[in-house]
Amino acid sequence: MMYNQQISFVEQVVKMSTSPPPRLILETLLPHLKVAAAYAHQIQRSLTALPDKQGGDNLFATALTDADLAIQNLVEVVLLGTFPEIRFYGEEHEQSRNTKYFRSIELGPQDDYLVTLDPIDGTRFYLDGHSNYQIILSVLNTDDFEAVLAISPAQHTYFYALRGEGAFKGTLEMNLDDCKPLQVKSSSKTVFLGFGMSDLASALNAQYEVIDIANDYSGDIQIANFNSVLSGHLAGAIIKSGQFIDSAAIAFLAKEAGCIVTTPDGSRLPPLHTCKNYRRSGLIVATESTVHQDLLKVALQYGDLFNRF
Repeated sequence: MMYNQQISFVEQVVKMSTSPPPRLILETLLPHLKVAAAYAHQIQRSLTALPDKQGGDNLFATALTDADLAIQNLVEVVLLGTFPEIRFYGEEHEQSRNTKYFRSIELGPQDDYLVTLDPIDGTRFYLDGHSNYQIILSVLNTDDFEAVLAISPAQHTYFYALRGEGAFKGTLEMNLDDCKPLQVKSSSKTVFLGFGMSDLASALNAQYEVIDIANDYSGDIQIANFNSVLSGHLAGAIIKSGQFIDSAAIAFLAKEAGCIVTTPDGSRLPPLHTCKNYRRSGLIVATESTVHQDLLKVALQYGDLFNRF
């Protein structure tokens, strides 16, 4: 009798619904993700790359390490042990031994959430010893993101956002309630171009310092990447397509932190269930309206680039 009276809140939620509240998912996974962050940071100096994944769009998309597999395995174990009916899609789902135990890896109907994970976002940065890699966990509804948690292990910080509640930033010692509201403001004149956007650089160079990831990346010198928009180091960014597990998740964080986020033609982002292959179409992210107008103008001039895959 005493045991039944002491059923935890988490267990009660699981019994009542197949989809626990997004905040509860973050709160449950955060302590385990902090351990994963310490692990990723600890082994970074001594890790070696695994054979590249197949089918990636570029060298960055095919990079793989022990940390990618181990962190995903950890999250899978926690989810299956705590929320066994949850939908889950991890970047390494094809290699995972746990994928078959989840109810689904796909988006569900309204309020039947899909949890996604990029265990190491920026694996190439991670392999080359840079500090701007992340662990990104998201909770997706059929139309939009409900929550995103992005941890930067080497920088000992994390960001999170809940739909309609704003974005927050804290150190790894903090719980969600301790984090401070994040409102992105930037005096930067730097914009970031994702893969496939190199042709836009010449049109932006007169007004902005342009980081073109395809041509400017260096294994020796760390450059800003897309997640730098959250720290104010970028004025904006143009992304060819935003995967749910990484760049689309960062765009959600940026939007909740006050940034302007649209499609390349200036429209609102379409519902997730209308997207294909776990990715949004192109994204424009800007810290203020004048920057957005500048980026939109260039994106419209090169609109055909967003249709090339």
